[in-house]
Amino acid sequence: MNRMIFKKITYLLVLAVVFGACSADGEFPGYEYAPQMYHSTPYEPLSQITNTEEGEWVSSLDDEVGEFYNSNPNNPYGMTMRDPAANTVRRNSGGYLPYRIHKDSIELAARVLKNPLDSSEAVLQGGQALYASYCYPCHGGSGQGDGPVGKVYKGVPAYNVGRYAELTEGHIFHTITYGRGRMNAHGSQIDIEDRWKIVRYVQQLQNQ
Repeated sequence: MNRMIFKKITYLLVLAVVFGACSADGEFPGYEYAPQMYHSTPYEPLSQITNTEEGEWVSSLDDEVGEFYNSNPNNPYGMTMRDPAANTVRRNSGGYLPYRIHKDSIELAARVLKNPLDSSEAVLQGGQALYASYCYPCHGGSGQGDGPVGKVYKGVPAYNVGRYAELTEGHIFHTITYGRGRMNAHGSQIDIEDRWKIVRYVQQLQNQ
């Protein structure tokens, strides 16, 4: 009997320690279980741990700092995120400025936008591959509005009929970016250069 009581008391003590470790108090955040699952090894812009010994007990790296240390020693004060240089505009890897024409100004886009990409075979092939991923379900392989979704939800226009065959490159780019009618915006899914590739391919379908 004494042995059973001792075991129960031991279990209760273990449980008390485990649950006690989960609680936080003041500057003590509590103990972490499986910390490597929610601590990122790369720099995180919105997180900064300056203590070089933080996570040393689980570190498997050879950089002589704890695994959770994530400050950037190359920046002032070890910051992981810095403000962009004053009076500058961020460009992407292709050198394109952010697209700033308002979504309601499609007439302006249709009039002034010009495709920076040529009609080379490489551009058209890239546009075709992107078209297959993003446009085919509604517009179909030949741009007739007969994709799997277009067959169910009627009314998707054909690219080579009526005024749709005369849409400018700027109009098409603006529509891909912001959407139009039942078509959703794709500006957050497809980068600027890839949108222009799709435009080149759609213009090819307009002439078929």
